[in-house]
Amino acid sequence: MDGRDGLQQLLTLWSNLDMRRRVTAILAAMAMFAAVLGLANLASKPSLSLLYSGLESGQAGEIVRALDQRGVVYDVQGGSIYVEGARRDELRMTLASEGLPRNSSQGYELLDNLSGFGTTSQMFDAAYWRAKEGELARTIAASPQIAAARVHIAHQGATPFQRDLKPTASVALTASGEVSAAQARALRYLVASAVAGLDPDDVAVIDDSAELIGLADEATGSTTAQDRAEELKQKVQRLLEARVGLGNAVVEVAVETDNESESIRERRFDPQERVAISTETEEASNTSQNSGSGDVTVASNLPDGDGEGGGTSSSQQSETRERVNYEVSELNREVLRAAGAIRRLTVAVLVNGTEIEGADGTAVFEDRPEAELEALRDLVASAVGFDEARGDVITIKSMQFEPVAELGTLAAPGLFDQIHIDVMSLIQMAVLAVVALILGLFVVRPLLARGAEVPLLTAGDGEAPLDGEIDDDYELPELPGLGGFGGDDDGGGFPMMADFDGGGGAEDDPVAKLQALIEDRRDETMEILRSWLEEDEERA
Repeated sequence: MDGRDGLQQLLTLWSNLDMRRRVTAILAAMAMFAAVLGLANLASKPSLSLLYSGLESGQAGEIVRALDQRGVVYDVQGGSIYVEGARRDELRMTLASEGLPRNSSQGYELLDNLSGFGTTSQMFDAAYWRAKEGELARTIAASPQIAAARVHIAHQGATPFQRDLKPTASVALTASGEVSAAQARALRYLVASAVAGLDPDDVAVIDDSAELIGLADEATGSTTAQDRAEELKQKVQRLLEARVGLGNAVVEVAVETDNESESIRERRFDPQERVAISTETEEASNTSQNSGSGDVTVASNLPDGDGEGGGTSSSQQSETRERVNYEVSELNREVLRAAGAIRRLTVAVLVNGTEIEGADGTAVFEDRPEAELEALRDLVASAVGFDEARGDVITIKSMQFEPVAELGTLAAPGLFDQIHIDVMSLIQMAVLAVVALILGLFVVRPLLARGAEVPLLTAGDGEAPLDGEIDDDYELPELPGLGGFGGDDDGGGFPMMADFDGGGGAEDDPVAKLQALIEDRRDETMEILRSWLEEDEERA
């Protein structure tokens, strides 16, 4: 059969289909074409892997522009960018060398854009604090657990009328997990150390659910108590396991702390104890002399004149003073008791016993001796700082541990983990292949196999078409080689007719006789029909 005959048969088949079947065939062909096209697209499409996710719009735009410049095949799905899996690591390192993705918060590079001309002190201060906030945000976001961070610093600067203003700060975090109180405390100290005059208590750390982290717990002292209890527990656990073995000791520590702070200032003077700090000695001496004389005359004023002499008197006086300065003994004492002091300590220790071999050879559990427990108690007391006057309690007991049954099974790498195959792509291709196969087998093939209804065959010129029914008065013509039905007993040229029993009610019905004969002698009937067909072919 050549191509022209096949096309002719296809056209004949199409012309014999009704309108409903034609529409169904067209839709099935289109569905098969789409399925094959989808399979080809999946087969040619490379496997994509995540390059970056959770980027801001500006950062994602820079990444996309860089990928376009390199001619890289990529796909953007929401806030995620996917590239070919084979080139993902290479692209990450290449983009990182170019500083991509850029951090949304700018640091000290803001100061590079400021020029000395036209920049006021207020503009410089604003840019400086913005740069400070950006640098702190970069440092905080460098932690693997922190996805993003924003820092806000409230700094009033130096004002002549307000000298007691203190700076404050707040940190907003977007973390991939839960941020503990210890991590929040570390962030507060980080920000406070970067800003002069900022106290760590004036820094608030807020998570992405708008909740304050750590500050409320530290105000009540609960975090300090838990940290101390955990620290003491690790010390005691490490000490006991060195003796009883790993997993053979369970330690629980409860610490009660004092949540009240107290400040005591005391100043004492002791008059009985004095110290001379300085001595001053002062001596004074006074001497006076008086000479008496007569009246003043002319003779007494002359050079050679004789004056009348008078009486003479003198006096002398001395005085000594000493002053000693003493300092009274003074005692100044200031006691500051902060919250978090240990009020009471309770330690509970459970150690596993030992197994010894019994008389019958089986393992028998035995508690640890009291002497060993007492020695362990002394070690625990020294490790935790036991104070009996404070009301501390240490309890050590030896009991048998119940064996812990293993839950689950050991995780082992599967076949797909060892072979790098994109399972999702294979599943998609398999689904499309099954859809195409179902359409071909159960839709298109039945339509093509049915075709048009076969037209009725005509018996000859002017005769009615044959419908497969035999009339009652129809006489079967003589068949070649048979010599007719109902001949001699030996079958009249048809050997198997001799064995044919035509008795019964169908004695006068030749069709019934023929049907019964064919039913009884199927193999011989097939041989006769085959010989007829061969004779017709030879004649043709």
